[in-house]
Amino acid sequence: MRYKKVLSPFSRGDNTLNNYYIKKVEFPASATIEEKVEMASRVIPTTNQYKWQSLELTAFIHFGVNTFTGKEWGTGKESPSIFNPTSLDVDQWVRVLKDAGFKLIILTAKHHDGFCLWQTKTTSHSVASSPYKGGKGDIVKEFSDACKKYNIKMGLYLSPWDMNASSYGTGEAYNDFYVAQLTELATGYGELTELWLDGAKDPKAPNQTYDFERYLEVLKKYQPNAVSAIKGEDIRWIGNEQGYGRETEWGVQGYKPNSYKDSESYNASLGLNLKAQDLGSRDILKKVNSVYWYPSEADVSIRPGWFYHSNESPKGLDELIEIYYKSVGYNSVLLLNVPPDTKGKFDSRDITVLNQFGNYIKTTFTTGLLKNVTNTWVNAKIGYSKEYALKTPSAINVLLIQEDIMKGQRVEKFSVEVYSSGQWKKITANNKEPNLTTIGYKRLLKFDTVQNAEKIKITIDEARTNANISQVNVYYSSK
Repeated sequence: MRYKKVLSPFSRGDNTLNNYYIKKVEFPASATIEEKVEMASRVIPTTNQYKWQSLELTAFIHFGVNTFTGKEWGTGKESPSIFNPTSLDVDQWVRVLKDAGFKLIILTAKHHDGFCLWQTKTTSHSVASSPYKGGKGDIVKEFSDACKKYNIKMGLYLSPWDMNASSYGTGEAYNDFYVAQLTELATGYGELTELWLDGAKDPKAPNQTYDFERYLEVLKKYQPNAVSAIKGEDIRWIGNEQGYGRETEWGVQGYKPNSYKDSESYNASLGLNLKAQDLGSRDILKKVNSVYWYPSEADVSIRPGWFYHSNESPKGLDELIEIYYKSVGYNSVLLLNVPPDTKGKFDSRDITVLNQFGNYIKTTFTTGLLKNVTNTWVNAKIGYSKEYALKTPSAINVLLIQEDIMKGQRVEKFSVEVYSSGQWKKITANNKEPNLTTIGYKRLLKFDTVQNAEKIKITIDEARTNANISQVNVYYSSK
């Protein structure tokens, strides 16, 4: 069996391996585990996937009729007359999130209840039937305009489950309805960076299947630079709604993306599920016949609920910091939900903690303590080490390390030592040696503070093949 090699347009002179597989590779039936590992090391993301991963901090905004009923999931029977934000300030949403360091915001254009936040021609169950701006308002347009004004990337959530649509449950007629809605959003509101495709479905509608392949064709036709998430083909759900990733997180892994029609049966036959702790180790490679670049997105709400509830409070700064280190710092992208209230504004308590969170990241990570600003290591061999000097002896307790994922994700295990007071010592976290496995796009590690550190040493202990480190630095965190 022959397999196709493609030369990556992003190749930057790696003399050892300069052929890459963009997004996926199918293994020959006769491939040994060694051959599979080597091939997996050369799978790289698409340009869209890479740009998305580099955003790191993204935000969700859940807003709709549930905001006014106090429910998390509606029924589809809510009267549009209840949707009446009295002092909607979409500019505030975008401004606050940008100031906190977020690069992309996703709005729930339609949740499961079917209420549409834009002037759609597909249904009257929308803002056009609400008292907001006398039925002339368009929340998606206001959101799009604000994103352009503040130079923030825009994403949309369009629920396939629609409790209000009369065609839901009929099969293809509903898919036509959904495609019409998606087409309106993809053609009328400017550039989309991410489409969030939820998989929720009415258990009482067995005849309703979602034609995700068709949906994605529409997205690619009108928004070729956008990525599709969850039931899409580009971004994988992390497996929980706490915002926590895996310590060992592979961007290239064995779970078949949900956009494939046979993904459910394929993944089930191999015992692969999104909540599993392992999706990309050598044990996984042994049993799969293909691997995919399918990076993880860690979603979590700043409050207990996804929609606003007046009796709830936001998470504190310490919890948001922990989520950051266990999402962005675990080779994932953070998707933090911040729900507006019934007035159409963010709660002042949410704004306060978002400001604190943004300030923490800026204060901690703006200036690294290593002597050089850029610290690369090209073609890093297994078992080899490299030292990096600090500008001046300093207290350090955070490590940042990144792989050049446009040359593949390869590191399986690494170790870190710090030179201080005339000797090398391995770092510890809570007085224990940390489990340092994958790196990927970014790994952040908080460790026990080392005083008067002069230099650090990175050792590649295990890897799929020679690795390419694009950045290393150390910092001091006050929290």
